[in-house]
Amino acid sequence: MQSDTVLYLENAQIKQDTSIILDTLNFSLHKGDYYFLIGKTGSGKSSLLKALYGDVPFSAGTARIKNLDLRTLKEAQLSTLRRSLGIVFQDFKLLSDRNVYDNLDFVLKATGWKKSSERKNQIETVLERVGISGKMKSFPHRLSGGEQQRVAIARALLNDPDLIIADEPTGNLDPETSLEVMQVFEDIHRNGKTLFVATHNHQLIRHYGHPVVRCENQSLHQG
Repeated sequence: MQSDTVLYLENAQIKQDTSIILDTLNFSLHKGDYYFLIGKTGSGKSSLLKALYGDVPFSAGTARIKNLDLRTLKEAQLSTLRRSLGIVFQDFKLLSDRNVYDNLDFVLKATGWKKSSERKNQIETVLERVGISGKMKSFPHRLSGGEQQRVAIARALLNDPDLIIADEPTGNLDPETSLEVMQVFEDIHRNGKTLFVATHNHQLIRHYGHPVVRCENQSLHQG
């Protein structure tokens, strides 16, 4: 592994019960990379992403995020792994009973930020980065889908992660809003972040032109 390697897979395997979902996975991401992940429904994309953030185990080979070995990951290391990742889901996963500020404050408290002044500064910073600083006191149901996804991206940025993983982040959005949200990812990438974005939207892939890796025949293929 090179010193700037963020994600490293070598002959990695993911099984569910006795069925092999993905096998002989060889792929790496380096600091500042931006890859799209594509594949048909059932090809294993979601299983791969779940394995990267510790919801599904790797069953063989080598799988590392920075210095964390995902094969031997212990329960106590999950919080360390998830602090090093920013995860953006298709359905936003915001807490409906809390406003935008409190959604983000909840995450910072859970990941060890003690001082309210530091949490406030960090929340203001990430909301400004995603262009939604004026919605701090709004509740999720008062926001459009695009605004909710911007909050979700802001949440992913809170702990300055090594890698941002997005699973169909525009899946619930109209084409115009999808472009706006993808532009937020572009801005984040220009600031040096490493991104791995799963999408079915080939129009977005063509528009942004980042390299592609696809799940197919139980493995990963680049190009």
